[in-house]
Amino acid sequence: MRVLLIDGEAERASAVKAGLEAAGCLVVAVAPDAGDLTRRVRDAQADVIVCDLDDPGRDALESMRALNRDEPRPVVVFAARGEPDQIEAALEAGVAAYVVEGLSPTRVRPVIEVAIRRFRAHQALCARLEEAQATLADRVVIERAKGMLMQRRRLSEEDAYRMLRRWAMDRGEKLARVAQQFLRDM
Repeated sequence: MRVLLIDGEAERASAVKAGLEAAGCLVVAVAPDAGDLTRRVRDAQADVIVCDLDDPGRDALESMRALNRDEPRPVVVFAARGEPDQIEAALEAGVAAYVVEGLSPTRVRPVIEVAIRRFRAHQALCARLEEAQATLADRVVIERAKGMLMQRRRLSEEDAYRMLRRWAMDRGEKLARVAQQFLRDM
């Protein structure tokens, strides 16, 4: 597992790096802050980001939000403190795990593994949501096209649907695409 470590204190970063490596991780880069996180992740080809921060600030959270949008990866934050709104803001920014009271070498590996699983589950849910939204959008287009056919050609709903389906089969295209073309041509 390739880890990008974010820690502003060099001495602590060295100890955390040693703890990560002892847990079987390969620390591919160490950065003093979370600025330009997306570029750093791409450059280091990191699988996971571990942030040991005293107090994750707004800039760090914005950088994590950009990473989650542009180059999603599991992010684990070990923080000295954790106010409820701070934790909520971190989770909204895409942080997979937020651990208060700092990093303990014995907890590193299990926390990272849970964060990876949580991240993957979240990504799968997002993909299913996108798929459901696309299916719903297709259904709306098909229903609108059916309605237009029913109105303009005085067809029953079933006949309008059959006509759209026949057009789709004749053209070798998806029903929603044919319905969209029909609506555009109206």
